[in-house]
Amino acid sequence: MILYGISTCDTCKKALKALTAAGHEVTFRDVRASPLSEAEIAELVTEFGPAIINRQSTTWRGLSDFLRENEPEAQLAAQPTLMKRPVIRGPAGLTLGWTDEIAARHGV
Repeated sequence: MILYGISTCDTCKKALKALTAAGHEVTFRDVRASPLSEAEIAELVTEFGPAIINRQSTTWRGLSDFLRENEPEAQLAAQPTLMKRPVIRGPAGLTLGWTDEIAARHGV
């Protein structure tokens, strides 16, 4: 299981702790320290569409108009922290965010 996020994200920490406590072997991937490849970005945008971009973040508010109007692929390539978090890759497939429903889907 891989959890994609950033190390300072409280939601990522909560999800990682819950998944580990439930007995899952989880690899944490900090997308700021180890950015997503073009193929990974394309996969996430295909799976989640524009929902992959966190438009509530301070990073989003600081974007130039040019980048705001660009495609999600270009936004994530330029600013990996724009990714809504966490993205979890596991037996249940790819999931976005951390809700009770997503936790249950991953067996937590």
